[in-house]
Amino acid sequence: MADILPFDRHRASAPEPEPEPLWREALGRKLRAIRDEQGGRLVDVAERAGISPQYLSEIERGRKEPSSEMISAVAGALGVGLADLLVGVAGDVRRHTSTSVAPLAMGRRRPTGPVLMAA
Repeated sequence: MADILPFDRHRASAPEPEPEPLWREALGRKLRAIRDEQGGRLVDVAERAGISPQYLSEIERGRKEPSSEMISAVAGALGVGLADLLVGVAGDVRRHTSTSVAPLAMGRRRPTGPVLMAA
């Protein structure tokens, strides 16, 4: 009985790495950052993109998974090229991953969400 501990000391000493952000969360943060940097109002950007302010807000908060057409419309409303936006989001995800996951463990990490498998 003396060998049983209430918790595993090894697990308690090593903090769990933060999970990678979902694409929609990283995209939303990037869109909001661009809009804030430009000093744009949510309602004005939404109007130029042809969507409701509520929907744009949900995209920026990572709550909605916008279609490629919606992403393109919002990028256009912000005056940002789609390729530049996507490269920026990918860079943000890469920076997050490189700071939260040990380099050797990156290739062996298990996915944190659903996995799509193709035949």
